[in-house]
Amino acid sequence: MVRAKRKPSDPSWTEYPTRTVESLDGFKPRQTAADRYGGRLDRKARATGFFYPIERDRRWWLVDPEGHLFIKAGVCSTSPGRSKNNKEALARKFGTVERWAAETVKLLRSHAFNGTGGWSDVASLRQAPARLPYTVSMNFLSTFGRELKLTFQQPGHTGYRGDAIPVFHSAFPAFCETYAAKMVDAPRDPFLLGYFSDNELPAPRDWLDKHLNLDPSDEATLPSRRAAENWLSARKGAKAGLADVNDEDRDAFRGFVYERYLTLTTGALRKADPNHLCLGPRLHGSALRSPAVFRAAGKYLDVIAVNIYGQWSPAADMLEMWRAEAKRPFLVTEFYAKGHDSGFPNTTGAGWLVPTQKDRALFYQNFVLGCLESKLCVGWHWFKYMDNDPEDLTTDPSNRDSNKGMVRIDYTPYQDLLDGMKELNANLYALTDWMDRG
Repeated sequence: MVRAKRKPSDPSWTEYPTRTVESLDGFKPRQTAADRYGGRLDRKARATGFFYPIERDRRWWLVDPEGHLFIKAGVCSTSPGRSKNNKEALARKFGTVERWAAETVKLLRSHAFNGTGGWSDVASLRQAPARLPYTVSMNFLSTFGRELKLTFQQPGHTGYRGDAIPVFHSAFPAFCETYAAKMVDAPRDPFLLGYFSDNELPAPRDWLDKHLNLDPSDEATLPSRRAAENWLSARKGAKAGLADVNDEDRDAFRGFVYERYLTLTTGALRKADPNHLCLGPRLHGSALRSPAVFRAAGKYLDVIAVNIYGQWSPAADMLEMWRAEAKRPFLVTEFYAKGHDSGFPNTTGAGWLVPTQKDRALFYQNFVLGCLESKLCVGWHWFKYMDNDPEDLTTDPSNRDSNKGMVRIDYTPYQDLLDGMKELNANLYALTDWMDRG
């Protein structure tokens, strides 16, 4: 049992059952030889020179560029800190960003991580003597929405006026093609896993209602309102209005919006780069419970990126819905717990609060074991590499005063956390085999 809170202001701790590698009855730790990407040498598939997903015996895998089965254990925001304190610490500890990149790859590899995640310093890490598989964030809609003056900062992601993402704007299709062609810069890099098209787009349950209530005099959101009106008329008749809407309509509309978004963004990405995976906009929140959103994601994405918060273990019924509706694997692109012993206030961010760094490691093991047990999961990215610096007020409001990192703001590792992460990561392929026995 591990004690946890959703936020520091909760009046008391709640105990959660927590599985660990050590607690698995009959499991014997075993490291599996791996290639330079981290793929297991003992399991082979067709090599294409790039990553791709494959299903074998009801378990999904990635296949790495050399043709070995691969599951990704990565870390988000693997980047030098931007604050004055961070920069001074980097100069003392590493001297240069190039040295930081080399030493950080060593740190991750020494704890059996085999990749980096969103918001990482791709340019510096590409130049490191040893490399790790990585992802690229494209930000199609946040960039287009900013040009229309529709966006604003929300904790953790970009907000859109009226929650209307401008996918129905007449200029969006051409923008996607031009933007993808401009932003793709490594179409032949075998270490590139794939692209996130955006981050945490809205998908509220009452999205249809919100679209129908958009201001008809607002030219930037008018295409979204008209699309909703036309969709509802086609579905329920020309005279249908908000009073005729039910929950089935609301979820179907979410799928309609996401299908429009995904067909344009993935189409543009595959035209600019046919070699790498389309991972989508890092679905989160209420979108994770939407069958219509996952049906759309399954039609267009190679692997579905999901940010999961508020779940001690991935919810089994949610994962089963993903299996039924999307029929594609998923990659967890954000999850974390914060340590009360770090000295941080820990008031920002959506992750759990636990008493110690060892408890953070136990949460990591429990959550990842739940992902692996689903047989749909092809990897995960812990959020994140470095703690927030409370003195850096230029950051996103959700990243101000919390212990999210595996290293402190002076680059000192949280060794208890890293040791517990390594215990699972080093046995990653042995754990999948143990779960698949019989």
